[in-house]
Amino acid sequence: MNLSFFDQFSSPYLLGMPLALLSMLFPILLLPSPDTRWINNRLSTLQSWLLHLITKQLMMPLNKKGHKWALILTSLMMFLLTVNLLGLLPYTFTPTTQLSTNMALAFPLWLATLLTGLRNQPTVSLGHLLPEGTPTPLIPALIMIETTSLLIRPLALGVRLTANLTAGHLLIQLISTATIALLPIMPTVSLLTTLILLLLTLLEVAVAMIQAYVFVLLLSLYLQENI
Repeated sequence: MNLSFFDQFSSPYLLGMPLALLSMLFPILLLPSPDTRWINNRLSTLQSWLLHLITKQLMMPLNKKGHKWALILTSLMMFLLTVNLLGLLPYTFTPTTQLSTNMALAFPLWLATLLTGLRNQPTVSLGHLLPEGTPTPLIPALIMIETTSLLIRPLALGVRLTANLTAGHLLIQLISTATIALLPIMPTVSLLTTLILLLLTLLEVAVAMIQAYVFVLLLSLYLQENI
């Protein structure tokens, strides 16, 4: 059966049932559960240190009212981080390469930050649509532009994450296919492409972590504007 490069992004099925939900829940099983003992193992200590570091970085620009979102944002960060990294393993499915999945994460959280601002400080939230000192003839155009930029924020979040991960997976598949094809013909060139593939894999690991951080960081910045 001939497969295209984009078949890796299609959701796998087993007995007619999609396994996308299972692939999203599986990373949770890899995280060690918290223990009540005073002395934990190295993995639990590393997990606690990482959670503390992520929470500190995300909550630093927020005031005390925004600290209520610490659990949601930290959990989302760990979820995206584990899913993105596990998606780099061979023969695995990455749910975050699906625009529908990323939009399902971005839109409710963006809407929650927007509604929080409209409920707590409606004047300040609506004031973001019109910069101070705007000339009178430009007021209608600027309001339309700012409203459009506000409404496309969740779309930008989802598309950014989807595009970066999809491009990385496609590059890895293209270079790995070229490496295998060149091995019997030009072994020296094949070794060079193998080195490029290893460097690209390291780059994609960094991209997977950075994109997860950027996704949650932008949500925290949207929350900062509305609290």
